[in-house]
Amino acid sequence: MRKLAIGAALSGALALAGIAAPAASAATSTPDLKFTDVTVNNGKAVVVGTKTVNVPVTYTLTRPVDVDIEGTKSFAGVILYRGTLKSLQNLVGPDDDPTCTTTATTATTVTESCSEKVVIDQEYGLLENADAAAWKAGGMYTYSDGTSSDDFLSINAGTAIWGNLGTAQLQRAAKLTADASPEPVAKGKTITVKGKLTRADWDAMAYKGYSGQKVVLQFRAADSKTYTNVKGITSGTGGALSTTVKASKSGYYRYVFAGTTTTAAAKATGDYIKVK
Repeated sequence: MRKLAIGAALSGALALAGIAAPAASAATSTPDLKFTDVTVNNGKAVVVGTKTVNVPVTYTLTRPVDVDIEGTKSFAGVILYRGTLKSLQNLVGPDDDPTCTTTATTATTVTESCSEKVVIDQEYGLLENADAAAWKAGGMYTYSDGTSSDDFLSINAGTAIWGNLGTAQLQRAAKLTADASPEPVAKGKTITVKGKLTRADWDAMAYKGYSGQKVVLQFRAADSKTYTNVKGITSGTGGALSTTVKASKSGYYRYVFAGTTTTAAAKATGDYIKVK
């Protein structure tokens, strides 16, 4: 792994707050790379809680046949960013080299099928709540070279990013609980099902109550494998959930949250009630 080298390249891109067209003197250092067929997380939303998430990315890379991207002095891969390349709001990338397999060659180019893991180090607070939004995929190329001794240091380095190659929706993870009581209960008596809806607060690095959200209570009979909707309710203060139903048969009660654009869907584990 070369987390330091790749991380430094990403930090440099962030520090530049977007990369303009290369200056004439550096143009020859940026090869003509083409990133196509970029797919992030198998086309699904990226759900992040308060732990590190490794996001699978696949793509096709076409490079000049005389350009060797060997990972020590040069690196190419896909990054995810929010905002524009001219005004970056956030950026994440891989910690390791992509895995690439050559699929075609011509006299001038090599085409490779590549896969990698983009790392979201949320354990270190990489995201804030505003980052629950649509992100873009970009292809990045970095290089560095130089000489050093006790008396002299010379470093030649650069970064290029090709943007708008794909999209990814980042969502805050949600959690649901369900607790039905009393248990056991006589048929026809009232059952109270309580629970709580929470979601990841990236600013606080904790799960907090999510109020004002539509949640559905579902029931699955003990002799069935299918849940059916019972009623819909709205989460209250601190994400609290509570409703009542009449006991009819033994089975499992759970809450289901469909999710929003910024928050992922969630299902509680079914809580069993024995009806006498």
